[in-house]
Amino acid sequence: MANLSTVDMKLIDSLFGMYGGYVLNFSNKTFASFFSRDIGIDIYDEAYAIHGDSKGKRLWGFLERAQPAVVAKALAALWEIREIERAERGEDEEKVPKARERLSALVERLGGAPLPGGPSADRNQFSEQTTGPARADLDALDAEYRTLVAMQDAPQARGYALERFLKRWFDVWGLDAHASFRLTGEQIDGSFQHGSDTYLVEAKWQNKPVDAQMLHGFQGKLLERPDWTRGLFVSYGGFSDDGFAAFTARRLIMMDGADIFFALERRLDLGRIIGAKARRHSEKRQPFVSVIDLFPG
Repeated sequence: MANLSTVDMKLIDSLFGMYGGYVLNFSNKTFASFFSRDIGIDIYDEAYAIHGDSKGKRLWGFLERAQPAVVAKALAALWEIREIERAERGEDEEKVPKARERLSALVERLGGAPLPGGPSADRNQFSEQTTGPARADLDALDAEYRTLVAMQDAPQARGYALERFLKRWFDVWGLDAHASFRLTGEQIDGSFQHGSDTYLVEAKWQNKPVDAQMLHGFQGKLLERPDWTRGLFVSYGGFSDDGFAAFTARRLIMMDGADIFFALERRLDLGRIIGAKARRHSEKRQPFVSVIDLFPG
C-alpha cells in the first residue's frame, strides 16, 4: 500500500479530479483502457470499488490498495495526460501552486522517477547531450507542437500542419526527412532515414483512435516496397484496442500524441526513440510502446 496522506490525496484531487467522481476527461472506456494499457491494472476489478463505482472513486480505491511503485507510475502517466489536455485547451497558466514540483516529490517518494520538465530533469537530459540540436531549436519545436495542439482549424489543415512539424522534427535530429509525396493511387505523408532503414510516415491528426483498417492500409504500402523499408504510423489520438486485436504489425511501429509531447518536453533524441520502439517490437511483438515506458527516467 502507498500510505498516502490526506495532503497527498488533496493534491491528487486538485490535479486530476477524484472525489467528485470524475478523472480528467476520461470516459469509462478510456479510463479502463488507460489503466490496462499504461499501468497494467484492471481498474474495474472489484478490489478498487471500496468507495464506489465512479471513475474518481475507483482511482481513490486504487491509490489506497495498490503498491507504491504502481501508484507512482499511474500518477506520472496521469500528469502527462493532464498536461496534454491543458495544451489542447490553450492553458498556459498553472492553477495549482507548484503543481509539478509537489507531484514530482510525491512520485519520487513512492519510488518513481522525477516528472519530466523540472530543473533536475533538465540537468540530467542536457548533461548527457554532448552533440545534437541546439537547445533553441528544440525549444522552438516544443512551442510549435503546443501551438499545433491548440489549433481550432479544420482537421485537414491540422493534418498538413502535423506533417510539416514532423519533417522539421526529423530533420532537427538528423534523420534526413522528405516531405509528403503522391504516387499513382497513394499518398505518403513523408519519409526519413534511420541507419540503413528508410521509414515511410503515415500521420493522422484526429482525436479518435486509429482502427485496424487504417493500420492495414498503411502496412499494405510497406509490404509492396523493398525489405529495408519500415513504417512509422503517427496518430495524435492513439490506437484503438480493437485495432490492436485485429492487426499484426510487420515492419511497422507506432507513435501517438502523448509520445510526441513527452519526447519534446524531455528533449529526447528522436533517433533513440525510433530505435527503442523498433527493438521492442522485434523482441516482444509490441508495435506500440509509449515513450514514457521506454524512457522512464
